[in-house]
Amino acid sequence: MATGVLPVFVGRATRAVEFCENAEKEYTAGLRLGIVTDTQDITGNTLKECAASITADELSAVLPRFMGAQKQIPPMYSAIKYGGKKLYELARRGVEVQRQARDITVSAINLVSSNGNDHVLQITCSKGTYIRTLCHDIGAALGCGGTMSSLRRTRAGTFTIDIALTLSEILDMICTGGLEKVAIPLDNIFSEYPDVKLSLVETRKCKNGAPLSIADLADGTYRFYGPDDEFLSLGEVVNCKIRTIKGFFTV
Repeated sequence: MATGVLPVFVGRATRAVEFCENAEKEYTAGLRLGIVTDTQDITGNTLKECAASITADELSAVLPRFMGAQKQIPPMYSAIKYGGKKLYELARRGVEVQRQARDITVSAINLVSSNGNDHVLQITCSKGTYIRTLCHDIGAALGCGGTMSSLRRTRAGTFTIDIALTLSEILDMICTGGLEKVAIPLDNIFSEYPDVKLSLVETRKCKNGAPLSIADLADGTYRFYGPDDEFLSLGEVVNCKIRTIKGFFTV
């Protein structure tokens, strides 16, 4: 039921995961009002069902309540661990435990379309946000209950759905070759920072972890490259001295 963007880091690019894992996410979610399930999505067992006569205007009116920084209680059907067990393992055994509310931020939530009890929401949120819990809570706020009927992640940080490949396309490229041609260069992740090309001597110092200074380089964060355009590192400059934040060069 859930589809969309999933960034995959390969080889030395895995060293950059820490810079992306907390990135903002964007989703297109289906919300079905008038039904509550144990998993908070349409695949679960129905716990309550009622006739919902909520208009698009009424739904739009409650959405601002779910904007901004807030606390969210994660669902029992989740991979969060409790006493060494994943919550969904306990839920499948009929056990429910108290969960701690977690800090999340919803920076945008908009109603895209409505058709009876089925509505489509566009949501931009922080890492750790459960969209099905958001749908469940919106339904509760409207007094009729709600569950998530579909989910598509359209953006994860700088990675958007328009540049994504399907799993079948990737498998075909593995069999026929050409996967490297569509792989996104690692340094694209840091495209917001200016680039600096180092000399051969400076590159050797960088790779050996020796102190490195560059005159007349303003304080800030930079992408550093070798003379052959190899992406070496992400670094911070303070008083012309370079401190490596993370190295990505090949030894």
